Amino acid sequence: MKVNDERTPEQKESHTWLIIGTDRFLSGWGKAEGGVSFAAWACESKDRAKVFAWVKSRSDMKHVRMVSNYDNVYKPKGTGHCHIYVVTDTHPSL
Repeated sequence: MKVNDERTPEQKESHTWLIIGTDRFLSGWGKAEGGVSFAAWACESKDRAKVFAWVKSRSDMKHVRMVSNYDNVYKPKGTGHCHIYVVTDTHPSL
């Protein structure tokens, strides 16, 4: 699994919740050729319910889940691609 994590070292300490969805359109091709494509939004604890609702409402996401990544242990397995975005104060979910 290829992982592209946009967080800085500081954001890995502050944005410890991941809202993860399986991307129904990008799975199987491109960077996720032969596998699945996951998109994850890293957020602070106080924002996790809003971010979860926003991701859940997206038509391109399925199997949306929330994972505490306090110890930076989230390591998706298998073939594919995972992109971790950072939720800042200007993110549309907030």
